[in-house]
Amino acid sequence: MESELPAVWFPAIRTGTGTDVFTERLVAGLLRRSLRAEITWLPLRAEYAPWTVAVPEPPAWANVVHVNTWLHPRFVRSNLPVVATLHHAVHHPDAYAYKGMLRAAYHRWWIAPIERRVMRRADKMIAVSQFVADSARQSLVDVPMQMIHNGVDTETFRPGERHRKAGEPFRLLYVGSWMARKGVDLLAPILRELGDGFELRYTGGPAAEKDKANMPANMTDIGRLHDDAAVAAAMQNADALLFPSRSEGFGLVAAEAMACGLPVIGTRGSSLLDVVAEDATGVLCTQDDASAFAVAVRSLVSDSDRYASFVQAARVRAVDRFSEDAMIQAYMSLYRALVNP
Repeated sequence: MESELPAVWFPAIRTGTGTDVFTERLVAGLLRRSLRAEITWLPLRAEYAPWTVAVPEPPAWANVVHVNTWLHPRFVRSNLPVVATLHHAVHHPDAYAYKGMLRAAYHRWWIAPIERRVMRRADKMIAVSQFVADSARQSLVDVPMQMIHNGVDTETFRPGERHRKAGEPFRLLYVGSWMARKGVDLLAPILRELGDGFELRYTGGPAAEKDKANMPANMTDIGRLHDDAAVAAAMQNADALLFPSRSEGFGLVAAEAMACGLPVIGTRGSSLLDVVAEDATGVLCTQDDASAFAVAVRSLVSDSDRYASFVQAARVRAVDRFSEDAMIQAYMSLYRALVNP
């Protein structure tokens, strides 16, 4: 008997975040592999006022539904098998220190119950990292979960032609939202301690304006980067990624930087333990210890052979473990198992 091909429907809320990018990349990859896939975008208010948005019907051709765990169960009424991907660890106790009271209450009393219901409803639960899976088991619900890492386009994110000239500053890069959870308050102390011979280019934009009065001269705001090509170009024109984030669901930026051959100087914790091979593709530092980050950066600069080995190993690890192709193939295998039990 011939196997049925998966045909996947993605009802999703347009949030302007990395989860949108994940969905778009996955659908594009499925289409390239001749599987039918389609996104039905719901407005942002479907997250916090779902009763104001009409429930879309699954397309007649669909035989699998794939959702984000934040999607309200109102929109997961199909009798088709459901795949749910868990992207975040916002309910982890450590995350509450970096939220205001309103956001903390929203996550606890609105989002968490939604996620529990979706996770129990799903026929297959996917976590994007071991950290996310462990956090969900502790703070949401303990259900069977498979881990599929988010994928990096290793053709777009690839090493560039940069060669640092004699006397040129060692160029660090920070890519991410300007928020406390990402550790952006540590960037100025780190660069101040590093001093001459080092520079940081960071994606600040308007959100960073309030902090610029306390920044040293070796920090440069390059604004928000709005597409993969711009992010890749910034990475290809840097020497290492400085990423003192306090909590990451996956840490896609770190994986993208490694694909570009950048060593990662990051925080020892959350999902960065999944992404960065310590003392092989980067250095992981104690959370909030600006001096430790500065020491880690200097250690790379002072040992050219070690730095070169990190550059090579970073690219290899990204291609071997975090390629977009591997992610798409893993989801395709999962879909096939659901429609051909």
